[in-house]
Amino acid sequence: MIEFFQNFDPVTQALIATLFTWGMTALGASIVFATKSLNQRLLDSMLGFAGGVMIAASYWSLLAPSIEMADDHAIGSWFPAASGFLLGGIFLWGIDKILPHLHPNTPIGQAEGYYPNQRKRSTLLVLAITLHNIPEGLAVGIAFGALANGGTEASLAGALTLALGIGIQNFPEGAAVSMPLRGEGMSRRESFFYGQFSGMVEPIAAMIGALAVTFIEPILPYALSFAAGAMIFVVAEEVIPSSQEKGNKDLASMSLMVGFALMMVLDVALG
Repeated sequence: MIEFFQNFDPVTQALIATLFTWGMTALGASIVFATKSLNQRLLDSMLGFAGGVMIAASYWSLLAPSIEMADDHAIGSWFPAASGFLLGGIFLWGIDKILPHLHPNTPIGQAEGYYPNQRKRSTLLVLAITLHNIPEGLAVGIAFGALANGGTEASLAGALTLALGIGIQNFPEGAAVSMPLRGEGMSRRESFFYGQFSGMVEPIAAMIGALAVTFIEPILPYALSFAAGAMIFVVAEEVIPSSQEKGNKDLASMSLMVGFALMMVLDVALG
């Protein structure tokens, strides 16, 4: 696989990688064709698993490389990582305030401040997962864009591992959109369309991220940590709460640890 990717420029690599992550979102959404509802314990465990993958990817694939690249920084190698990380969280917090959305497990009647109808909830639910996918796409794009600035075969393996990890956690995200929509009476085809649509933003965000760091090398450590901060904000504000809202806290927590461990193993073994 590494040999195949080495034949392309970083922007094309990022595009191919995020077409895979989008495909995994669509695969998760396609569950709607097999059943009308998904077991709540299974859904919560999948969300917890996704959170663990995202946390591990944030450190091994983004923060750690950011610190390594900033060894000669005037203030210290910690500065780009810390400042970019906080800015990433602040950025997602700002978007959260501007664009209203719902957690995947939020019942219609409890959607405070919104009209409790199917179409409104559907729009807000799709928007929530789409917002999650922006930092994920940026993270993959930045990881591949870094290859244009002296990347090695090992760093290419790390970028591929990041894309693989995000693809794995996109599967439950696709199901987390399509299954609730189907449960509320939407057709299978419509439910699938909106479920896979939430992943469409990732290739776009990836190409933006890859282009930015390819042409502006000094921002690379900040860009890596920015993507990490945005992902951690999503995990803390959306993924973990959604996985525990229905009372399956222990199951969701253990699933998060399994997801973290799997991503850690993949990144260390392959990257």
